[in-house]
Amino acid sequence: MKRAAVIGLGDISGIHLAAIAKNPEITLAAVCDIDESKREGAPAGVPFYTDYQEMVEKEKPDVVHVCLPHYLHVPVSEYCAAQGCNVFCEKPVALNTRQGQEFVEFEAAHPDVHMGICLQNRFNESVEMLKDIIDSGEYGKVTGAKGIVPWARPKSYYDVKPWRGKWETAGGGCMINQSVHTLDLLYFLCGPIKALRATVGQVLDYGIEVEDSVTASLDFVNGARGLFVATVANYKNESVQISVQMEKAEYAIIENILYKLNEDGTRERLVEDAKMPGTKFYYGASHGKLIDKFYKALEENTQDYVHIKDAFMSIRLIDSIQEAGRTHGTVEV
Repeated sequence: MKRAAVIGLGDISGIHLAAIAKNPEITLAAVCDIDESKREGAPAGVPFYTDYQEMVEKEKPDVVHVCLPHYLHVPVSEYCAAQGCNVFCEKPVALNTRQGQEFVEFEAAHPDVHMGICLQNRFNESVEMLKDIIDSGEYGKVTGAKGIVPWARPKSYYDVKPWRGKWETAGGGCMINQSVHTLDLLYFLCGPIKALRATVGQVLDYGIEVEDSVTASLDFVNGARGLFVATVANYKNESVQISVQMEKAEYAIIENILYKLNEDGTRERLVEDAKMPGTKFYYGASHGKLIDKFYKALEENTQDYVHIKDAFMSIRLIDSIQEAGRTHGTVEV
């Protein structure tokens, strides 16, 4: 039985708390948030702290779930790991490439502590099956890939939590916050990306610093071409779309369902993802699967989870796309 603590009781923490509650091998030892008003909505009977360092010192949890604003991910994770706590941190892995590299080096210097990143969409049923199909080599190599994130965020989304719209605290906009999972899946499924070109900017009048829309052309090391499009300027939230073309077949994830696309225009339904309850159907629903995998790795002392080093390329790609948008040129990744 592992004792877990959650730092940060914002929107995403509910998913972590639910996953912890469903796992009979995990006990929720404590929760923490600097906002004292969050005490009222915290799980009943669980110690509540406003200082995470005090919580770690007194409760000595086996695992700390870091569910904080982006700029706190690395410093809080590193503090907890330095105290001997295993860490399961929400995305993104860091604010930028420099900080991400530091985090990778920190992970390597602390081999006795497990440090996982929540890139849960790797474990969606559609992605798992598509990964197996690609890796089998049955249909030849990947020749093209596409990822589209057509989401919507109102101005109030940034007004309520101003950190989301600032470079210093968010590290970016629609890429690092909404579509980091999709960028991660493009290279996870199709291999490393060699170079890219992009346009990055704002089409909304929200007065924020960070981007709300991006389009990027990707050149994969294996010769495949890719397209990545992300925005929070859509009129509603729609499901992420991912397409992969191979030499002998083409597949697409549409509305959370993996299809094989036939030459005659028909499509064959293969598998559907589990869905999040409530209105956020467009999220990946595999937080619980990844959290359970992380705790199993702790129990069995294995490395079978998403490491800091595994997540680093997602932030490297975001920085490369930002650079391509600024320079209007090709950026080598």
